[in-house]
Amino acid sequence: TYQEEPHRTRRHQIIKAYPEVTKLCGHEPLTKWVVLFVVSIQVTAAYLLRNSSIFSWQFLLTAYAIGATSNQNLFLSIHEISHNLAFRSPGANRLLAIFANLPIGIPYSASFRPYHLTHHKALGVDGLDTDLPTKYEAIFLDSVLGKAFFAMFQIFFYALRPMMVYQIPFTKIHLLNVAVQVIFDILLLKFAGANSLWYLLMSSFLAGSLHPCAGHFIAEHYIFENQLTPKPKPSDPNNLAAETYSYYGILNLVTYNVGYHNEHHDFPAIPWTRLPKLTQIAKEFYEPLPTHTSWSWVIWEFIWNKDLSLWSRVKREQSKKVTAAWTRDELENHDIKKNS
Repeated sequence: TYQEEPHRTRRHQIIKAYPEVTKLCGHEPLTKWVVLFVVSIQVTAAYLLRNSSIFSWQFLLTAYAIGATSNQNLFLSIHEISHNLAFRSPGANRLLAIFANLPIGIPYSASFRPYHLTHHKALGVDGLDTDLPTKYEAIFLDSVLGKAFFAMFQIFFYALRPMMVYQIPFTKIHLLNVAVQVIFDILLLKFAGANSLWYLLMSSFLAGSLHPCAGHFIAEHYIFENQLTPKPKPSDPNNLAAETYSYYGILNLVTYNVGYHNEHHDFPAIPWTRLPKLTQIAKEFYEPLPTHTSWSWVIWEFIWNKDLSLWSRVKREQSKKVTAAWTRDELENHDIKKNS
């Protein structure tokens, strides 16, 4: 498409109708305590499983039910922190993200931020939005088995695809992220053993595999227009074409309200705790939009519905220049400027 992404337009419409929504922007002090709590859960579970076989039902069940849910929560805490929504200080946000990264087992928080903010300012732009599957993925995985493979191993696609699309500078914050994670992993191996590290790594894998919370990866931007109701009325100027889908179900309780995804893209500076308030204030903008009611259904439908595939994404030509040329200063400390 050559149309502008809908979020900037809707943001301006909502601010014009409800200027008070800008007061919802700002950092959320609760975030750091949730991160501390979930990191504590994962480190405790890893230690308690240090003598359990990685093939035992206790190990596998804990990794799926507790570990995957917790690490998905930490993935999304890093997502939240990438927008500088935990502290006023950008540097404090970078450090909290590195701390949240610890139970994930592999350093990625420093790299995630610039790639994710590019996703916001260049939504659907091929070669910039690394959330967009490459044409090779879409071609080779265009079958039920291919889509099942993608859904099962999507954590690897999201981890490796950005580096294949374009590279960002390696900065001091990346070095700190790697160093802290390596030290943590070594200490875990020394004082708890290999099974504890395997628990964290398995938790991360399952968090991005066939797990209910992992459904959000597909639910957010894959086009399900023929599977969902209601459908926007073209005659209503407030209802823009849907290429982002929200979910208002119970799993938002453990995923930083990432289901409020239209709201998040419309107002990335509003923290997770205040997104429901935005929906309530501007309900005539959000109620008509198609939504998902189950992330588990999303995964099932994506795999088995022949009308859905990795091609089911909006890809656009950008009418104005957007680049991913982040400076080292932007990556390490300051806010990355976003289109407004």
